Amino acid sequence: MAEFTGLKSVLWPIHKFELKKFLPMAFIMFCILLNYSLLRVMKDSLVVTTMGASVVPTIKLWFVIPSTILLVIIYSKLVNIFSKDSVFYIMVTFFMGYFILFATILYPYHQYLHADFSDVSSGLLFGLGLLKPIGHWVFSSFYVMAELWGSSMISLMFWRFANDVTSIKESKRFYAMFLCIANFGLVITCFFVKVLNDERLDANEWSALPYFILIVVISCLVIIGLYYWLNNDVLKDSRYYNPDEIKKPKEKAKLSMLESLKYIFKSKYLGYIALLLICYGISINLIEVVWKEQVRLLYPTKAGYSSFMGSLNLYTGVFTIICTLIGTNILRRCSWFVGAIITPITFFITGLVFFAFIIFKEQLTSVVTPLGLTVLGIVISFGFIQNFLSKGVKYSFFDPTKEMCYIPLDDELKSKGRAAVDIVGARVGKGGGSFIQYMLLNVIFIGSSLVQLVPVIAVIFVVILLLWFVAVFGLNKKFLQSYQG
Repeated sequence: MAEFTGLKSVLWPIHKFELKKFLPMAFIMFCILLNYSLLRVMKDSLVVTTMGASVVPTIKLWFVIPSTILLVIIYSKLVNIFSKDSVFYIMVTFFMGYFILFATILYPYHQYLHADFSDVSSGLLFGLGLLKPIGHWVFSSFYVMAELWGSSMISLMFWRFANDVTSIKESKRFYAMFLCIANFGLVITCFFVKVLNDERLDANEWSALPYFILIVVISCLVIIGLYYWLNNDVLKDSRYYNPDEIKKPKEKAKLSMLESLKYIFKSKYLGYIALLLICYGISINLIEVVWKEQVRLLYPTKAGYSSFMGSLNLYTGVFTIICTLIGTNILRRCSWFVGAIITPITFFITGLVFFAFIIFKEQLTSVVTPLGLTVLGIVISFGFIQNFLSKGVKYSFFDPTKEMCYIPLDDELKSKGRAAVDIVGARVGKGGGSFIQYMLLNVIFIGSSLVQLVPVIAVIFVVILLLWFVAVFGLNKKFLQSYQG
């Protein structure tokens, strides 16, 4: 098969005959990421404008992590009972059913379903910071389901399917291009948010939400249709799927969930992958929560907040597409290590600058005020830049290099092992960031705000990034041992 040359090798390293396989898989990823970006805008707009960003660590710690563990258990049971295709359909249908329920019943009547605990000033729930998320349980549940969509559909369902039907040689060309096409979903999200939002409404009204949910449901139906066509038509052709080209050791007997977890913890290879996810989750969480609280001060309504976040998706999508075009060539021409180290380096530089702006805001005030600027505006603007830069390199470099590490693994680790690492590992990362912030706010420095704790958070951030670098170096050595050529 001829190698790609010239501009085609940079912009479109896909053979014409491969389009029948590549395009449906890319559009499945596109629909998943479109939903993810819309759901992310909605969940933050609902929770942050209603309860404040300081409640996000509480929701992630006490609701998202337990829900994730429950989902892993349910998923493992489903894998033992049903085929891979049936599990995929069940997962998509489950999410679609909840979002329909939310749009038709839960959100329209949320004022009657929510409880007001504003007069409660003591007790266990108050001490744990659980009154707000429990009282606003409709929004909290939506936040949880939106988070689970990202974890299960992107990290688990799609990438597991891709790894099962894609060879290592194909992955070097396909994976980055999947993300390139999929990230147009982020760009389109901005269009939907800008067109459908009515920012004249007050903070308690959001007429665009049902339309957002309708888009999510349609995307789910498209995902199911494309997945069905791929498995019942395209992959029946040996040109598109040859099991002998997919590097798989001899299949092992299925293990229970507990046995799988024990097996994973004994694997240093999987341990490094989990550490990558944990470090990413903690570092991005430490920055985002502080930044989102600042954004809420400028955009207090759901429509205004969602429009701003929609703009973030636009910049993230455009930068990611550009970054992917660069990344696909780096992954093809350079070592795995080069692609994997770019993300932590980007986080390290942009994160430290962001925290520095907040820590030295007093010194900045005297400098920016004569220029007609405000420190809050600068913090939000650089946080905006940090956010789309970090997400761009994450989608373009972190995700593809992480996924390449799963290809040499056996079926057991690709299914249950992958579920534990990808979902639980990722949630430990995000939950770890939430736990750190929760402990700082509710246990160690009671009464302090997130902004006041930024110096402490910055130190923790540096430690996490150092661990991330260790994980990249360690995994690089293991990956080279597992994949020979």
